[in-house]
Amino acid sequence: MKDNTPLIKVENLTKDFGNKTLALDNVNNNIYNGEVVVVIGPSGSGKSTFLRCLNLLEVPTSGHIYFEGTDITDPKNNLNKHRQKMGMVFQQFNLFPHMTIMRNLTIGPMKLLKKSKEDAEKKAMELLERVGLADRAYSYPNQLSGGQKQRIAIVRALCMEPDVMLFDEPTSALDPEMVGEVLDVMKNLAKENMTMVVVTHEMGFAREVASRVIFMENGRILEENNPEEFFNNPKSDRLKNFLNMVL
Repeated sequence: MKDNTPLIKVENLTKDFGNKTLALDNVNNNIYNGEVVVVIGPSGSGKSTFLRCLNLLEVPTSGHIYFEGTDITDPKNNLNKHRQKMGMVFQQFNLFPHMTIMRNLTIGPMKLLKKSKEDAEKKAMELLERVGLADRAYSYPNQLSGGQKQRIAIVRALCMEPDVMLFDEPTSALDPEMVGEVLDVMKNLAKENMTMVVVTHEMGFAREVASRVIFMENGRILEENNPEEFFNNPKSDRLKNFLNMVL
């Protein structure tokens, strides 16, 4: 599952929004093929900024991000080409309200991957079946529950055949009873060896699915480990206190 070449290599990543504290303070990390890296930490710790920097939705103040060996922070490189290989799922679903679900799912592959309508729809339907929403292909977003919309948002990202999926608190805007259906989709992706970086408050998911858990505080990675060690044997007092609050 894991070779020695990182899929994403983060070097000296710093982000300064001009506040008194740095949002990211010289962060270094590697993300390998097939890993599920879960990032946790208190509000304002820099975890979402870290995630959004990975595909340059936030442009770093300094540092480098290498994706599949290419420095995507170098303006000479074609960022959009690389972004197509990085699926992103947000708190909000960002579906086009005036388009059917099928149209939401096929517009990207047809425009950007130059797929035929037939091929794009076939792939979309296969993915809808996998998440239990094939019967909603020709519904509109306002006819779906929040959990259904978020599953559609995940499918939309998968339709672009990405090499990595980035999740920014994908369940935090959902009613509690809808969280499980979204996490189940993510668990199935993990079983299929999809590389994933997930910012979340769902500690059960981190414990069960992560290959590695990262704890951030004040824009830095304070601690990281495999889930068993991370949750059962935290090294720093700060992480111990955090886990006592959230578990």
